[in-house]
Amino acid sequence: MDWRDEGALLAVRPHGESAAIIEVFTAAHGRHAGVVRGGASRRMAPVLQPGAQLSVEWRARLEDHLGAYRVELLRSRAGAVMAERRALYALGAACALLSFALPEREPHSGLYGATQHLFDAFGTDPRWPALYLLWEKALLEELGFALDLSACAATGATDDLVYVSPKSGRAVSRAGAGQWADRLLPLPGALRGEPVNAPGDILEGLRTTGYFLEHWLAPSLGDRPLPPARARFVHYLARNEDRT
Repeated sequence: MDWRDEGALLAVRPHGESAAIIEVFTAAHGRHAGVVRGGASRRMAPVLQPGAQLSVEWRARLEDHLGAYRVELLRSRAGAVMAERRALYALGAACALLSFALPEREPHSGLYGATQHLFDAFGTDPRWPALYLLWEKALLEELGFALDLSACAATGATDDLVYVSPKSGRAVSRAGAGQWADRLLPLPGALRGEPVNAPGDILEGLRTTGYFLEHWLAPSLGDRPLPPARARFVHYLARNEDRT
């Protein structure tokens, strides 16, 4: 059994004395793990960095075996994210969420494209925080937990949508919220793909996507806690809110 593809490196962990097990998110094979011989060596350290774009060749005797990878670095993203600490935290959060949430060996080509766009934006496009927020929304949708932000769940109105129902994941207008406003989640325009109007918009949006990641997605995966990397990213972003 063998195939060739390319993808983003999500995770690396030691295996034995000199090898490493890596997880790569590819377009055709989804999140796929394999062993890299000599992956723990100094020579491979610059290659096996989370977020790196790799050309991979996977081989195994049987399809359900872990298998072995041969890898070649196509593009390193380390320089861009190391130059901006927020981007480094965000990359770690995105890699951890993909490793946490994606079923192994199941293609998700749409999400793969969105992930490539996001990873290439880290440290190079000042709009990346908004792209990250929309990426979390896309992750929820890809895994069956789409938010419906097109119209108010209570009135059907399509304007002045400022809340999200934590029960249904649907938008709620200011008028439709009524006395229940304090029980609803925020809906900043950035979560609907609109321009960021204030620094707090991204954090408000992450509060909302985070709720559904924690209360909808995680329970479907055995109620495991979300990866700590996401909380670290949000915490760092909150401390540097004026830069978002």
